[in-house]
Amino acid sequence: MKLRAYRVESSPKLMVIPMIDIIFFLLVFFMMSTLHMVYQKTMPVNLPPAATVHQEVAKPLTISISNSGTLYWEQEEIALEALRGRLQRIIASQPQQAVVLRADQSVEHGKVIVVMDELKLAGVQKLAIAAQQKQR
Repeated sequence: MKLRAYRVESSPKLMVIPMIDIIFFLLVFFMMSTLHMVYQKTMPVNLPPAATVHQEVAKPLTISISNSGTLYWEQEEIALEALRGRLQRIIASQPQQAVVLRADQSVEHGKVIVVMDELKLAGVQKLAIAAQQKQR
């Protein structure tokens, strides 16, 4: 009686489906980790908290107002009088250009309104005001 003859001898096989699952998992992992690597190069300001904070996907221009009231275009200091002309040149070529206004929470409300007015007079149609996520 030979028992060995009844056994099915199988050779090892390469399982493709689990390998595809692992590759997709790694792909999603690296895609999600690169989202956290994006760093917005602007002047550091202490943003006020807000319950609804939304971040634009496209790269907007960033105008910052520091706690001393100094105005910044990205990281470059700019005078309020020069802001409108510079923005008008950009809006002329890119009418849908988004602008994010980042103002320190200790800046006077009137200063923020003056800057917002200059942005609107320059023709900015997409204006966002930056805020931090409120801690619960």
